[in-house]
Amino acid sequence: MLNVIAWIVVGGLAGWIASKIMKTDASMGVVLNVVVGIIGALIGGWVVNMLLGADPEIFSIGGFLTAILGSVILLAIVRALTGHRPTSA
Repeated sequence: MLNVIAWIVVGGLAGWIASKIMKTDASMGVVLNVVVGIIGALIGGWVVNMLLGADPEIFSIGGFLTAILGSVILLAIVRALTGHRPTSA
């Protein structure tokens, strides 16, 4: 049970940071940040594994940075497919 909670927390933080980087935070809620972070961790892990042949540990600094990278990639793909651009403040 604690492992699931840790995945949600790490995913939420990674998704939130990625949404700040991609300037989509205003249109995303907590649940979407968690979903983006968890899916981003999977994408980031796959990318790092393909490029470096390494399997990053999710509960480490490298794993957390990998989750952020994957989340940014996911948000960029969604933006490219939907044509959504962030509004300027």
